[in-house]
Amino acid sequence: MRWIHPHCACRRPTITSTFSIVVESLPWLLMKPEQKARVSIDRMLGQSGWVVQEFEDVDLDAGRGVAVCSFRMSIEEADYLLYVDGKAIGVVEAKKLGATLIGVETQSEKYTVGLPKGLPAYRKPLPFSYESTGEQTRFTNHVDPNPRSRDVFAFHRPEELLRLVNLEHQLRQRLRQLPEVNAEGMWPVQIDTVQRLENKLADNYPRSRIRMATGSGKTFTAVSFLYRLIKFAGARRVLFLVDRNNLGKQTFKEFEQYRSRYTNYNFTEEYPVQHLRRNHIDPSAKVVITTIQRLYSILSGEPDHDDENDEASMFEVAPLVKAPLPVIYNQAYPPEFFDFIVIDECHRSIYNVWRQVLEYFDAFLIGLTATPTGQTAGFFNSNIVQDYNQERAIADNVNVGFEVFRIETEVTANGGTLVKQAGVFVPRRDRRSLRKRAAELESDLTYTANMLDRDVVSRDQLRTVIRTFKECLPQMFPGRTEVPKTLIFAKTDLHAEDVVAVVREAFGKGNEFCVKITSKADDPDASLKKFQNEHFPRVAVTVDMIATGTDVKPLECVVFLRNVKSLSYFEQMKGRGCRVATADEMAKVNVHGRAKTHFVIVDCVGVCEHPKTDSKPLDRKPSVAFDKLLQFVAAGGCDADTVSTLGARLARLEREVTPEQADRIVATAGVPLKALITDLLDSVNEVRVAARAAEKFQLAPDVEPTEEQLDATELELMQAATKPFRKAALRKVIQSVWEDVNSQWQVVDEITRDTVIRAEFDPKAKENAAALVSDFRQFCEENKDQIEALQLLYSKPYRFGLRYGHLKELAAALKTSPKRFDPERIWHAFEVVDPSTVKVTGPQKLVDLIALVRHAIDPATPLVPVEQTVNERYAAWVAEREASGRPFTADERKWLDAIRDHIATSVRIDRDDLSDVPFNQMGGLGMAAKLFGDMLDILLEELNTRLAA
Repeated sequence: MRWIHPHCACRRPTITSTFSIVVESLPWLLMKPEQKARVSIDRMLGQSGWVVQEFEDVDLDAGRGVAVCSFRMSIEEADYLLYVDGKAIGVVEAKKLGATLIGVETQSEKYTVGLPKGLPAYRKPLPFSYESTGEQTRFTNHVDPNPRSRDVFAFHRPEELLRLVNLEHQLRQRLRQLPEVNAEGMWPVQIDTVQRLENKLADNYPRSRIRMATGSGKTFTAVSFLYRLIKFAGARRVLFLVDRNNLGKQTFKEFEQYRSRYTNYNFTEEYPVQHLRRNHIDPSAKVVITTIQRLYSILSGEPDHDDENDEASMFEVAPLVKAPLPVIYNQAYPPEFFDFIVIDECHRSIYNVWRQVLEYFDAFLIGLTATPTGQTAGFFNSNIVQDYNQERAIADNVNVGFEVFRIETEVTANGGTLVKQAGVFVPRRDRRSLRKRAAELESDLTYTANMLDRDVVSRDQLRTVIRTFKECLPQMFPGRTEVPKTLIFAKTDLHAEDVVAVVREAFGKGNEFCVKITSKADDPDASLKKFQNEHFPRVAVTVDMIATGTDVKPLECVVFLRNVKSLSYFEQMKGRGCRVATADEMAKVNVHGRAKTHFVIVDCVGVCEHPKTDSKPLDRKPSVAFDKLLQFVAAGGCDADTVSTLGARLARLEREVTPEQADRIVATAGVPLKALITDLLDSVNEVRVAARAAEKFQLAPDVEPTEEQLDATELELMQAATKPFRKAALRKVIQSVWEDVNSQWQVVDEITRDTVIRAEFDPKAKENAAALVSDFRQFCEENKDQIEALQLLYSKPYRFGLRYGHLKELAAALKTSPKRFDPERIWHAFEVVDPSTVKVTGPQKLVDLIALVRHAIDPATPLVPVEQTVNERYAAWVAEREASGRPFTADERKWLDAIRDHIATSVRIDRDDLSDVPFNQMGGLGMAAKLFGDMLDILLEELNTRLAA
C-alpha cells in the first residue's frame, strides 16, 4: 500500500516539545527510504504547480497540471504520469535517496511508450521523463534532436512542458540551425569565438568557458552571440551576471551601442534589456543584467537589496558566509526562467558559496574571463571554447604590450624610524574622522614597509615616489610633451586622497589634472567618463573601482602604489592598460595623434616581483572581531574555520609587530609568534594532516587515510595548536599588540627623508626588448636579397627606386614571419634598448618601416619618423635654394609643401601623381607645369633624391 502524501494528513514533524517530537516523528521515522523519497517528490511537484493525485481518485480537471501516482500503464505501474490540460505529457520514476539515476533512464523510457491505447497524449512516445530521489532530479526531453538527460533543480511547471512540446520552441533543435555569422565589424578572434560557442551549444554542452584577453572585446563578443541566440535560436530570456554594479552599467551600454548586422537596429531597439536596480525582473525583458548578490536576494524572496552590496568587487570583499548559500524554489522565478546565463569575470571565487544560485536555473552556463583559475576550469567541466591569452592578443595587435619601470626608494623598501625627542610633537591623524592631533612619542617608533599608508604616513616617501615618476616620464615616453593618461592604484580611500594631493603638487597642476575615482568619491562615474573621453584629467587615482572590467583605451601608464597577492586580480589590474587605441582615439584626449603602441607599468612597491597565488583565503571568518576569536578559542572552540582564521590574523599581525612587541609575546608564550602561527596553519593543512594521519594510524605507503582518520587527526592537531591560547596572559599580550598595531590613529612622519634606490626599466624588460631587436636585425639580414625593400635599403651606395608598394610587401612579410613582427613593438624595443637614439615614439605611418630598417642596419642612425626626417631635409633644401638667389613664390611654396607631404607618406612622387588628390584640387598637372615650366621634372627628381634618400 502506498504511503500517504503530504497533501493529505501526514507531514514532517514540527518541534514543539520532547514528547511531541517523538510522537509526531514516528510516521516519518517509520517510512522506508522509497516512501520518504515520494513525500519529497510530491512536495516538489506541488511547488512547481502540479496537483498530485492517487490513481483511484484521479480528477484531470483539478488543475492545469496533474501528477497521477502509481498509474497503471500497459506494461507496469509508472510512479507518476503527468497530465497537462487533460492530456498525458510525461512520466516520473521515483527512487530512494542515494540511488543513482542515470541507470534507471531505460525504465522511465519504457513508461513513455507504455501509455494504454486510447488515452489522450500530446505525442507518443511521451515527450518528457524524469527520474528523482527527492534530492536529485534528472530530466530528458525526448523531443530534442539528441535527447540527453540533465540534472534539474526542480520539476518544470506544466505551462513550460506545454511550451516545450511544440517543435518551434525546441531550443536545442534551433541551436543546430543557426545561420552563418555575419562577420562585419568583428575581429577574427571574436568571429572564431562565436562560431566555436555555437558549435558547442549545438552539441548540447551545458557549460562553456571563454577566455579572451583583456581588451579583446569579451563583452562585445558576448552581446554578439546573445543577439544571435535570441534572434535565431529563440532564447526567451538571458541572464548576464556582472561582478559589481559599475560593470553592469558598462555592460548595459554595450547592449545599447550594439548594432545588428542583420537588421541595422540597435540591440535595445529590438529587444528589452534590463539592468536591475530593484528586486523585480520585468517579464518582457530579453536580457537581465545584475550581480549574483542581487539575484540571490531575489530568489530568497527579499523585497529589496541594498545597492551598496553591489558596489564592491568580489576580489576585494571576501564572502562573510563560508558555507554554500541555501536556495529554495521561487514560484515567481522558476528554474526555467532563463535559457542562458552569461557569467562575466567568471574567474572569481564565487563557486564555493554561490554555485547553487547558478545551478538553480535549467540554463546553459557561459563563462567569460581573461584570467581563468583551476577552479574556473573545473566548474565549467573543462569545456574550453576559446583560450585567447594576452600573448596571442599582442601578436594579433588586439592588445598592446607593456614594459615595467621600477621605482624603489629607501623608505618604501625598508620603512623608517622616528626617534623620541623631548619637546618634539609628532602629528597623528584619525583614519575615520581625519581629526588631527600632535603628541610626543612614547618611545622610538620603527615602522616597516607594510605599515606605510596604514599606520604611518611618510610624507617624503610619497613625494619622492611621485617626483621620481614625474622626472622619469621622458625616459618612459621619449619625445612626449604631456603626461600620458595615467591610472594609480592606491591602498585605501584615504591613501588615494593623499596621492591626489601630492600628484597635483608635484606636477604643479590644478584639480582637473588629477582626480580620485573610488566608490566613496562624489559622482565617480562622471569622473571616469571624463578620464576615458576628455583631455583632463590626465591622472586618476583609484583603489579597486577601475581595477576590473573598466575600459580606458587611451591609458598608457599604470602605477602601482599597492601590492597585490592574487594573480588573477593583478592580471586584471594590469590589463587596464592593454587596450588598443587608434590615432584618432588617442587624438581625442591627447595633444599628439599617434596610435597607442604600448603601456608602461610603473612598479613602486615590487608588485611585479612578488609571488602571486589564487589559493583560498585563510581568514574564513572576516566578520568576527579579533577579541571574540581569542575568547572562542579560550573556551575550547576548535573548528577548522576558527583555527584557520586565527592563524591568518596572527600572520598579518606578525608582519607588522615591532621588535619590542615580538619580545613581549615570546616572553609570555615561550616561543616566537611565528611558531604559534605555524602550528595553527599546519593543523588545517590537508597535506600535513594526511601525513600525520598515515603516521598516527601506521598506514602502508599506498593506503590513503579514511575520512574518519583524517577528522580525528585534524582535531588532535588543532587542539594542540590552540592550547597556548587558553592562557589568559598570552591572550592579553596578543590583544594588546593587536590593538596597538590596528590603532585608528596614523602617525604622520614629517621628519624622515626618503632617497631613491633605483628608477629604471626592469632588467627583464630590457632583455626581452634586446631579444626582439636582435630577431628583427636577423630577419632583415636573412631577407635582404629576397625582399626588394630590404635590397634597396641595404644597397651601398643607396639605390633609388623604393616605392610604397615595396613597403607594403615588407609589412606583409613581417606580419607572416614566424616571429609575427609588429613595427610598433619593434620601435618600442629600440626605445627600451637605447632610448638616446630614439627621438620620438612611433611608428606613425607605413613609411616609418624605412626608419626601422635603417636603424637596424646602422644603430648610429637616429630612429625618428620618416615625416620628421623629410621635413628637416625639406627645410634645408628650401634654405639652400633661397640662399642661391632663387626664392619661391607663395603659390610655388604651396605646391612644393604638398609635394613634400606626398613624399613623407608615399616615399616618392612622379609626374602622374600630380593628377591625383590633393594635387587635382590645386589645378593638377597643368597648373604645376605652368608654375614650374621646364624645371618641373628636375624639381621632382631633386626632391625625391634629397628628401627620401
